[in-house]
Amino acid sequence: MRFDSTVIALTALASGCAGLNIKSNEPAVIRRDEGLPIYKNASHSVDDRVKDLLSRMTLEEKAGQLFHKQLQEGPLDDDSSGNSTETMVLKKHITHFNLDSDITNATETADFINIVQKRALETRLGIPITISTDPRHSFTENVGTGFQAGVFSQWPGSLGLAALRDPQLVRQFAEVAREEYLAVGIRAALHPRVDLSTEPRWARISGTWGESSILTSELIAEYIKGFQGEGKLGPTSVKTVTKHFPGAGPMENGEDSHFFYGKNQTYPGNNREEHLLPFKAALAAGATEIMPYYSRPIGTNWEAIGFSFNKEIVTDLLRGELGFDGIVLTDWGLITDGYIRSQFMPARAWGVEYLSELQRAAKIIDAGCDQFGGEERPELIVQLVEEGTIAEERIDVSVARLLKEKFILGLFDNPFIDASAANSIVGNEDFVRLGRDAQRRSYTLLTNKGSILPLPKPSPSTKFYIEGFDPAFMTERNYTVVNSTEEADFALLRYNAPYELRNGTVEAEFHAGSLAFNATEKARQAKIYSSVPTVVDIILDRPAVIPEVVEQAQAVLGSYGSNSEAFLDIVFGVSKPEGKLPFDLPRSMDAVEAQAEDLPFDTENPVFRFGHGLEYYQPMVENAQITLAAL
Repeated sequence: MRFDSTVIALTALASGCAGLNIKSNEPAVIRRDEGLPIYKNASHSVDDRVKDLLSRMTLEEKAGQLFHKQLQEGPLDDDSSGNSTETMVLKKHITHFNLDSDITNATETADFINIVQKRALETRLGIPITISTDPRHSFTENVGTGFQAGVFSQWPGSLGLAALRDPQLVRQFAEVAREEYLAVGIRAALHPRVDLSTEPRWARISGTWGESSILTSELIAEYIKGFQGEGKLGPTSVKTVTKHFPGAGPMENGEDSHFFYGKNQTYPGNNREEHLLPFKAALAAGATEIMPYYSRPIGTNWEAIGFSFNKEIVTDLLRGELGFDGIVLTDWGLITDGYIRSQFMPARAWGVEYLSELQRAAKIIDAGCDQFGGEERPELIVQLVEEGTIAEERIDVSVARLLKEKFILGLFDNPFIDASAANSIVGNEDFVRLGRDAQRRSYTLLTNKGSILPLPKPSPSTKFYIEGFDPAFMTERNYTVVNSTEEADFALLRYNAPYELRNGTVEAEFHAGSLAFNATEKARQAKIYSSVPTVVDIILDRPAVIPEVVEQAQAVLGSYGSNSEAFLDIVFGVSKPEGKLPFDLPRSMDAVEAQAEDLPFDTENPVFRFGHGLEYYQPMVENAQITLAAL
């Protein structure tokens, strides 16, 4: 199924940009006039246009292309620090921005992006802006590791799509997301994340596709094709940034390399090659941009420095062995110390912390990267070239790659979108319906003792004790909610997978540490399970160590980004759960700690294995053994 309504976003209906005064039947930027410079003339080849534009650029203008900075919706010059959007576009010549704010009105966002494009058009060369975004479509209650979906259609996270094992659904999701991105002017997706969840404690598993390299590789190909549209990257495409090369799953002790104590990535099982398989699949599907992770590899023959600083990784492995000639964008904040939501965050220059900012920038370029994520330091590039540390010809290589992509996306021919159409495309009824249906279907039924689910339609006298969701969802369905288990006929509980709360405004948003509930919480839950038939929904943003819940609750469900309405639809039989586990569920933390971080399916005697998932009216099979061959 394909969705092509936002092709209009690329056919010059520039009237959506306030103040442009461009008629809707005229090209927004150029006419195909031989009197124009080659780079502004669409009758010339992309390579010729890139070559012409590059020849006209100053060193300062080239340096600006190498930075990809956050952008907040609002007035362009509303920043007393001098780092406003206006400053970044006009003085620092930056033309790549990550939209770093929730979208609550599609037309307003499209208008804002049109204004930014208009400002870029007024610069000396008129290089258009490329707007990127992190994932926005997944229903999530942890906005620290993603955006609220806002007005976009809401889908399960990538783990939920993986649980459904349906490549066609993944393609459908990507096409819907492409339509909605295009409608507001977003042309770059800073995803997919194809890291394998081989270390179950890692805090970023929720954005992966699970533990299987085979399943991840199959689904990711459809994901990339859906965002690109038919064929290769083109004017109706949203480019994707596949990350985090060479696979960020094997984090030492499950810690994350956003933080200094999680900088190490380890391969005790000598399984580096398996983590490369999804990237090979992405390249075969046409991926044009790759992002390395912050981590530094330890215990390998690779140099123990962060991957974006590592020439063995970027130049020798990615570009040499795998033959990648596209853009390499670093992860955020490798050069400059700073603050994120009031928490001080040192530059993630792991293994090269001793280098100066200038030296870090030089090492990243020398490693083979093209663009710095989350930075706005073009003066460093200018200094490196003027001092002779980096040749301008080397800068030209990266700038040419970045400009070529803008031409292929059609941004030079028309960067504007029809803002008046945005609200009718984004979050339209069909897209919302598809997303909600996927949320419900992705549920995994782990246990169903006595076939308690689906619950029969309650009588007016049936009483429910609930935790973890708003009672309003029950009262809207005319169900009675009570305050204690003693009064209840059933208990409905929604719990996050266990984690340990960390200090710091940023760290607190990462679900890290133990995968098991503490003793106090286990005892509290046990009282509920012993007093009333209980249905539990565990929100599996990571694998959970919950054998006691499986043993004591009447039914247990796993979900991967679904709202409370979807939960109740499953409980009461409006929909059926179809999901299969995208990873093993370990039996104990001892088993988790004993496993090798880089090996999949390495946890001894898990409660449930990858691929487990019951259907309604299907007899329970304890500790189901599902093999990869069953995919």
